[in-house]
Amino acid sequence: MSSRLVGVGVGPGDPELVTVKGVNALRAAAVVVVPVMDTGEQGRAEATVLHYVPAEKVVRVVFALNERSDRARREAAWDAAGERVAELLRERGSVAFATIGDPNVYSTFTYLAQTITELVPGTGIETVPGITAMQDLAARSGAVLTEGTEPLTLVPVTAGAAVLKEALNGPGTVVAYKFGRQAGEVAEALRETGRIGDAVWGSALGLAEEFIRPAADLDGTPLPYLSTLIAPAPRSNRRGGKL
Repeated sequence: MSSRLVGVGVGPGDPELVTVKGVNALRAAAVVVVPVMDTGEQGRAEATVLHYVPAEKVVRVVFALNERSDRARREAAWDAAGERVAELLRERGSVAFATIGDPNVYSTFTYLAQTITELVPGTGIETVPGITAMQDLAARSGAVLTEGTEPLTLVPVTAGAAVLKEALNGPGTVVAYKFGRQAGEVAEALRETGRIGDAVWGSALGLAEEFIRPAADLDGTPLPYLSTLIAPAPRSNRRGGKL
């Protein structure tokens, strides 16, 4: 029996933002795998998936999602997760892996797919795109991501505040992911580059604990890890000015 692994983007948290194709992929798979941290609490992907498939179809697999410093521990967790998913593929044939956002944008699915290609040769690997946090934050805050010829730069702040500052010195909109633990450095970079006035940040988008605030309110207090920032490009008020 040929096996099939599908990475399904389930959006940033609001279950209404899962695409029809994503829902169909979740329901068509024999098993839906959701990543959880070793602490065991329910993650956003799992909470979203349970709106569309029964709990008995969902398999929780531990990933070292919160491990940043111990590479050996992280690699071991990836290997163990890969072995578990490989086992499910051999037993059931088709597995959907639910990931927040999009499976091709900073997703654990990338590492899982690489592992499965080695463990279960011949497995078909597919992805179903999902709505990203930057799209959701733009919609909820009214921030325009791009206009005319503007570039768009996406920076994970885990790469360091210097990378963010370099992007902010450029001409286009800058989106920062995972900046919560470095909120103070991000605020400083925004002020130094003159980009704080129109910038906005948000966390827990679409959930009961959602926060969306002007970046000017940042005071250095640590924020949720999965916080997202949009610093729009400098623009004039003239319509079509960037065409």
